[in-house]
Order: sequence, then C-alpha cells, then structure tokens
Amino acid sequence: MKDIDALRRLEEWPRTHLANLPTPLIKADRLAGHLGIDALHIKMDAETGFALGGNKVRKLEFELEPNRMAGVTCLITAGGAQSNHCRVTAAFAARLGVRCILVTQGVEPAKPTGNALLHRLFGAEIVTVAERADRTPTMHRVAASIEAEGGRPMVLPIGASTGLGCLGYASAALELTQQLDALGDGSSETLLFGSTSSCGTMAGLVLGLALLGRPDVHVFGVSADAPSEELTAITLELAREGAALLGASPDLASVPLVTIDDQVGGGYGVPTVAASEATADFGRLEGVVLDPTYTAKAAAGMIDWISTHEVTRKQRVVFLHTGGHPGLLA
Repeated sequence: MKDIDALRRLEEWPRTHLANLPTPLIKADRLAGHLGIDALHIKMDAETGFALGGNKVRKLEFELEPNRMAGVTCLITAGGAQSNHCRVTAAFAARLGVRCILVTQGVEPAKPTGNALLHRLFGAEIVTVAERADRTPTMHRVAASIEAEGGRPMVLPIGASTGLGCLGYASAALELTQQLDALGDGSSETLLFGSTSSCGTMAGLVLGLALLGRPDVHVFGVSADAPSEELTAITLELAREGAALLGASPDLASVPLVTIDDQVGGGYGVPTVAASEATADFGRLEGVVLDPTYTAKAAAGMIDWISTHEVTRKQRVVFLHTGGHPGLLA
C-alpha cells in the first residue's frame, strides 16, 4: 500500500538541487535483440549532469542540503583513487568555495588520470592511505585537525551511503516508476539491475518502491566488491534508516531484492573478461559508455542472469546506469 504521507515528506525534504532530472529512460532494442529478450531499457543516471554525473549526485543533494552546509568550511570524504563520490564532492566544494580533503587508498599516481585527475582539477587536497580500512579513521583525524585550526569540517561517509543519502534514490524510484508506467507496453513486472558497493543506491530504491507499494519492480544489485549477504544486510539497514527519517515503517520485504556477487572477479576495480565484453556490447550496440569498476560488472551480471533465466513477455528488463565513465579513461 502506498504511504502517501511519507512520500509527501520525501518530496518536501530539503535538498541542494544539483542533478538534471528526470534522467532519461531509453530503449535499447539492439542490445535486447543481442541478448534474446523482447524489452530492455537503460535508466541513464550517468546523465545527472553535475561534475560529469552519476548516481552520487542524487545522494549528495540530500547530504549537502543548505541547512547542513551552513558554516561548513571543509568537506572531507574518502574512496578509491577513481572514486566517483569523491569527484562529485570535490566539485561541489569548488562551486561552494570551501576546502575539500579526499582520503584515498593506494599510491599517489605520478600522472593522475580519470577521476583522480578530476579530483585535483576541482582543487581537492589528497591524503593517501595504504588500506581501505584506514580511510574512515583518517577522515576523522583530518576533521579533528581542521577543528583544532578553528574550522568547521563535515565528514561525508564513503559513497554518501547513509539513511539520509539513500533518500536520493527513494526519490529516484518515484521518477522511474512514473517513466515505467508511461511506457504502456503491457509489462506486469520490471527486473531492475544496477551496481552496488556501499549500498545507498539500492537501499533508496527498495525504500522508495516499498513506500510506493510497487512489488512489481524486482531489484537486482550486482556487487563491485562485497559478498551478497553483506550487501543485502547493509541495503536493508540503510533503507530502514531512511524510512525512520521519513517517519515511516514500510514493508521492505515486499520489494523483491536479489544481490549478486559472482561478477567481483579479482576484486574492487579489477576488470573481468565478462565486464569487458559487456562494455563492448553496450558501446557497439547502444553507444553507451560503461565504467570498469561498477557499471561494467553490473551489466555483466545482468547479461549472465538473462542467459540463465527465462525473461517472459510480461517482464521488462531495466539497467540502471549509475555513471562513472571517467574511470574508463584511467
């Protein structure tokens, strides 16, 4: 059942408008034919626009809303050397005229490329750490030093994957279902595939679909790194946090959620043969650019699922393109 009150609160929630919305839902008939299915669409969140777009823009609209940013002198966040989240955060700091410090793991590149180049182009200061586990404690140490200098830092969790950040994709679920309903193609179910790592995107989708009462949309999160059990648990935890902010208690279990971890390969950011083949298919057949860390593996997971399951004429497949294409140029 639709929770009208919670949906109204979501629509009225303060945010900083960064994204060009709605993003298009495009037909991918050539790719559908190649995969042997009747209907495939791509939800182009690569085209959210701000700082070269991607899914992080929707989350940061909520995390960086004006009231929360009042008096902030420095944004601090973390990610990989090719982090899309760090890219968008650094660009927002540049637009606002505040300092930005990014904590990234790995060796400082001699010649930055891709997102690493954009981080620096947007004026971010880079602090490198050896391991992923070092990122969060380092962020808090940096924040303490900023406070000691008299500044006011804001620490943004990795990927902006929080209960608040996931509201960006709860709102996106409203947008997407309106586009799906307008298709008028007779489909009774949608199989929605996308990438997942820090889980905020999938959490927001599950929350939004639950608030809308839309169990007809099945959510498939394809892992970029973590095991499926961990991703499912974090997704539902974040969705519950987002629901609490809205004063809602939707039946999250009513939204079919599947997490897939068989495309991780050698680990985060390590390309696989299947991901490279998916990148080639999307480019050659639809002129759509994927990235090696997230969307290529998500596309490979979708393609593998389609090859091993029957997709009926009453089901449409949708690929959520969460952006990240600067990573392809790294």
